[in-house]
Amino acid sequence: MRILGIDPGLQVTGFGVIDQNGHRLGYVASGCVKSGRGELAERLKTLLEGLNVVIATHRPALVAIVKVFVNVNPQSTLALGQARGTAICAAVLAGLPVAEYTALQVKQAVVGKGHAKKEQVQHMVRRLLALPGAPGADAADALACAICHAHGGRLGALPMRGLRMKRGRLS
Repeated sequence: MRILGIDPGLQVTGFGVIDQNGHRLGYVASGCVKSGRGELAERLKTLLEGLNVVIATHRPALVAIVKVFVNVNPQSTLALGQARGTAICAAVLAGLPVAEYTALQVKQAVVGKGHAKKEQVQHMVRRLLALPGAPGADAADALACAICHAHGGRLGALPMRGLRMKRGRLS
């Protein structure tokens, strides 16, 4: 199964494509769609068009996307949510199912601890996919999201269905 992981951002949206064959994972591609600065509508259009190209090029069976976390700055959270919504629209318009994971779930699945640093995620993505070098931070986060889905979207051995994050803790 081919999985497209997306780490949404309004200026930079990371993407990562992996193939899953049983327990084996294979790297296909990764990179970023950059929208730059300017009017919001144009930036979202750029993200949508870029993700449409990624989907058409790599033909995933499913899209795994990082959920928005509530930031101290409500404007940042809103902007991130708009980029995330655009990414979901790209998947749905292509007829693809969408799986959503919190950053905590993704880091737990890839690194083994939910509060891992970006460098740790990059290092583990590199090792898990046998890459010659560490991918950029946004691409690594997207690949980590795809890996999280491939690993069953579990937080350790704990299924995440029905659980919520509240003040950084599971409830």
